[in-house]
Amino acid sequence: MTATEPRPTTTDAGAPVASDEHSLTVGPDGPILLQDHYLIEQMASFNRERIPERQPHAKGGGAFGTFVVTNDVSAYTKAEVFQQGAETEVVARFSSVAGERGSPDTWRDPRGFAVKFYTSEGNLDIVGNNTPVFFLRDPMKFQHFIRSQKRLQRNNLRDADMQWDFWTLSPESAHQVTWLMGDRGIPKTWRNMNGYSSHTYSWINAAGEQFWVKYHFKCDQPIENLTQADADRIAGEDGDFHQRDLYEAIERGELPSWTLKMQIMPFEDAKDYRFNSFDLTKVWPHADYPLIEVGKLTLNRNVTDFHAEMEQAAFQPNNLVPGTGLSPDKMLLARGFSYADAHRARLGVNYQQIPVNRPRVAVNSYSKDGAMRIDNVTDPVYAPNSMGGPKADPLRATYAGLQALDGEMTRAAYTLHAEDDDYGQANTLLNKVFSEAQREQLVETVAGAASGVKSEDIRERVYQYWKNIDKVIGDKIEAAIKAKLAEGESDKGGARFD
Repeated sequence: MTATEPRPTTTDAGAPVASDEHSLTVGPDGPILLQDHYLIEQMASFNRERIPERQPHAKGGGAFGTFVVTNDVSAYTKAEVFQQGAETEVVARFSSVAGERGSPDTWRDPRGFAVKFYTSEGNLDIVGNNTPVFFLRDPMKFQHFIRSQKRLQRNNLRDADMQWDFWTLSPESAHQVTWLMGDRGIPKTWRNMNGYSSHTYSWINAAGEQFWVKYHFKCDQPIENLTQADADRIAGEDGDFHQRDLYEAIERGELPSWTLKMQIMPFEDAKDYRFNSFDLTKVWPHADYPLIEVGKLTLNRNVTDFHAEMEQAAFQPNNLVPGTGLSPDKMLLARGFSYADAHRARLGVNYQQIPVNRPRVAVNSYSKDGAMRIDNVTDPVYAPNSMGGPKADPLRATYAGLQALDGEMTRAAYTLHAEDDDYGQANTLLNKVFSEAQREQLVETVAGAASGVKSEDIRERVYQYWKNIDKVIGDKIEAAIKAKLAEGESDKGGARFD
C-alpha cells in the first residue's frame, strides 16, 4: 500500500473497524452495547496510556544521532566505541531535575544530559548533568534532597524554606548551589550547554592498565544562558521552549553537536591527590588533568513517537562495556542500582527489550518471563549447565575494577585529602571564574530566591552559608535579602527554583 492510498482503521489486533465516530447502540437513540469491543478497547487503552513519570528528571526531550571517534585514546581504554574512527549510533535525552512532567523548561534547575551508545559490545550509558558537580556526595541523602526541591506535603506547593533548609544543613551543596545561582543556572537552550559525567568513572586499556576518568561533552555551539527575567517570561509564553527549540533546529538541518573530551587520571594518583578524586561535589582542575579530545557527538534525527522513543528511554550508569567501569564514587555506585530499579518499577522488568533501549548486539542472558517479555527464551534457563547454554567469559568482559580497599564496616564521610573542604571550590568558582558583574548578578539571584524564606532561623543559616563561601558575597546577600523583605518583595516560596 502506498502512502497516498487510504489506510483502514483497525483494532489493536489488526481487524478493520466499522466506525471511528459512532458506538454500537440499540437504534440511533438506544443504549450502548457491551459487545462493542472496539469502543471498550479504545476506552480501556486510553485509561492506561500514561506511565508513571520519572521521579527526578521527569520533564525532558531529546533526539538520535551518531558519535564518531576523532582521536586515538587506545592507550587509556580498549572499549571499541572509543577506538579511532569508530562510529556509533546514540540517543540523547536532556531534562530538568526536579520539575514535574508539565513544568516549564526554563525554571532554574540543573539539566540532565544522558547519552546511550548502541555499541558493538552492548549499550554504554553516560548519565550526567550540565554541571560538573552535584549537591551531594553520599546517596543516603539523595532521596531527601529531591523531596526538598519538590512540593510541600500539606498543600502541594513549592516552598523556599524547605529548599534552603536542606541546602544550609548540607554544606557539601555549596559548590553546586553557587553554580546554580550563577549565570549558567538557566541555559538558553539544550543546544547551548555543556554536558558532564560529573562522576568519576574508570577506563582500562588492552594491557590491563586502569585510569580514572571524567567525561566532558563540550558544546560546539556558543554557550548561552537566560537571565532570570527572560526565563520567567519564556516560562509564561512557551513552557516547552527547550523541547521545541531542539526539535525545530534538527528539522531545519541545524544539527547540534558536542565534542567529547576526557580528563584522565593515572590510577595511583587518586590515593594521595589533594582533593578526593571520587567526591561528586568536587572538580579536577584542568591544570592538573587537562582535557583530551576523543570524538564528536552529533544529533541528526528527531524522534517519531515521543512516548515510545523518549518517555520510555531508560538510561543507567551500570550499562558498561568492556574497557569501562565505575569508581569508588559513592553516589555513582548507588545510582548503578537505583536507576535500573527505577526503570523496572516504571516500565516493567523487561524494559531493555523496548526498542529504544534494546542493544544492537545479541543478548544471551538467563533472564526469563515477567510482564511484557517479547524475546523467546529457550532451554536451558539455568547456569551452569551442560546443555549448550551461554557461558561467562571474563577475558572478553574485562571491566575496569574498583580501587582495592579494606577496613572495618562504617558509616562515615570520605577520608579527607589535603585540600578537601565544602566551601573552597565554591569560593574559587566565585572569585576565579565569575566576573564582578556575574558576582553581583548572583547576589541578586540568591536574594530573589531566598527572600521567599519565611523562617527567620533558616534565613540566618542562608546568610552564614554564603559567608562560609565568601564573606563579602555573604554580607551582600544578607543586605539584599533584608532590603527585599523591608520592601515587601519575595519570590513567593521560590517557585522558580525547582
